[in-house]
Amino acid sequence: MKDKIVVVTGGNSGMGLATTIELARQGAKVIMVCRSRERGEAALASARLKSGSQQIELMLCDLASLESIRRFAADFIASYPVLDVLVNNAGVVSVKRQLTADGFELDLGVNHLGHFLLTDLLLEPLKGAEQGRVVVVASGAYKIGKMYYSDPTLSRGYNPAKAYGRSKLANILFTRELAARLQGTRVTVNAVHPGAVGTNIGVNRETGFGRSVLKLLSYFFLTPEQGADTAVYLATAPELKETTGQYYYRRKINELSPRAKSREEAQRLWLWSREQVGLD
Repeated sequence: MKDKIVVVTGGNSGMGLATTIELARQGAKVIMVCRSRERGEAALASARLKSGSQQIELMLCDLASLESIRRFAADFIASYPVLDVLVNNAGVVSVKRQLTADGFELDLGVNHLGHFLLTDLLLEPLKGAEQGRVVVVASGAYKIGKMYYSDPTLSRGYNPAKAYGRSKLANILFTRELAARLQGTRVTVNAVHPGAVGTNIGVNRETGFGRSVLKLLSYFFLTPEQGADTAVYLATAPELKETTGQYYYRRKINELSPRAKSREEAQRLWLWSREQVGLD
């Protein structure tokens, strides 16, 4: 990975930080993308120390804002005309229904639509790489997901599992459709289920209930480093240079549900997503 250019969204905490550290340790130049400069600078110092590399840079982007995403992409391309690996890692789990600045339900807006636009804007730098890779951090929660096109903001009934499951199904459908559309290029696209990573669980750690849940479940959690392992594998393994459109768990291809494998579902989501983020 020496001198490869890598972008990791949500690279300042949890699995994203672990991914950043390991890729930098392997010699990559890593752009750590996050919303907060304060948290980002603290994470940047930690990542440089733990990786032993100064080849980590902080760039700001709020994936809940299409304007912020477009600004980040323009700034990135101005500095880096080639991108070797894009790790779409950032994600949210919203306990209460919230909307983004652009009016999208928050989980779908950040986990899918924000990354959908970001990936589209960075396709030319990816195509310019010797072998570009997109790694999409999904989840086994996709199995409970449905798209709800008639109520995209979930105004008629919200619960966290419904919202998160939908966003993760969207991740899988996006991965497969983008991979199909990039056939014949040097860019591959694969998704990963990282397992249950404790730092990524969507509970409020400031409440007694949240702390109790974390304590109860902590025995079953993977560390951020364990969760990042397959994402790093997808970003780096030479033997995967022609593997695309797959869903991985613990470095192995996992079988998908019929809904997640549906080309019709994937194409419908693709067209809907392009319209939502203003690409059509």
